[in-house]
Amino acid sequence: MMGDMVTSPLPFEAPEAPEPPVPPAAPSPGDPHRPGRRTAVFAAALFVIGGIAGGALGAEAILSRTPATTPAAVSKSTPTSSVAQAQTPTSASAIYQQAAPGVVTITTEVAGRFGRVGEGTGSGIVLNPNGDILTNAHVVAGANQIQVTFNDGRTLAATLVSSNTSADLAVIRVSAAASTLHPLTLGNSDNVQVGDQVYAIGAPFGLAESMTAGIVSGLNRHNAASGLSGLIQTDAPINPGNSGGALLNTQGQVVGINDSIESPIAGNVGVGFAIPVNVVKQLLSSLEGGANQ
Repeated sequence: MMGDMVTSPLPFEAPEAPEPPVPPAAPSPGDPHRPGRRTAVFAAALFVIGGIAGGALGAEAILSRTPATTPAAVSKSTPTSSVAQAQTPTSASAIYQQAAPGVVTITTEVAGRFGRVGEGTGSGIVLNPNGDILTNAHVVAGANQIQVTFNDGRTLAATLVSSNTSADLAVIRVSAAASTLHPLTLGNSDNVQVGDQVYAIGAPFGLAESMTAGIVSGLNRHNAASGLSGLIQTDAPINPGNSGGALLNTQGQVVGINDSIESPIAGNVGVGFAIPVNVVKQLLSSLEGGANQ
């Protein structure tokens, strides 16, 4: 903790010439020349010297754990989401107010067997002022009609721009004034660490604009059901209808697209998966350009 401690013996004065032997008097409790006291003073001095010698390193180690309340040596910045979150904590309510306008509920109509029409519900995030919305490919697969509902109650028809089924990502588009759209900020999923606080916003079981909270439980997970790998695992409750919605960090940035759950029942048991947003970034140009894969 103290770094490379530099210590040297304390300077002691040379003893005076000894006097004729005299029976030693018992030292009084407050005698400053008692061996125990001298040892304590010596140890304290060593601690001070060591603290001065290792002060820069010691200060850096302490600052990495506690808020900076007093001047200290300059420490190196660490580009991790955990450090950033610790420096600028944001309440869950503030994150919701910031992100909710950029999360939409997607309703689809799918032609079923014998002329029947089925309905599906999922979520999506606003990508840009052009009306592009990102969701999961399975949310809009086979849809004859796609409706997008915003948090202000507006419902608009959407068209499929492109779909990448192998990555389970798709882009749909609505026609709306740019001033009425609220694109979300895409973060950096490479900075996500196990234990980071995260929030999911979507429409579980059709309950639009729902927010749940949890932590990152694991990284680089594989989901046999979807066939996807490299997923972020979270215990933030994710249920049917959350697919395509945002997984946010404490800065309100999108770090993942909620995709699926691992559960023996038709509901959440604390094991949800999200596609890292950096995977999304790699595919955005082709998805927004209308390339289907």
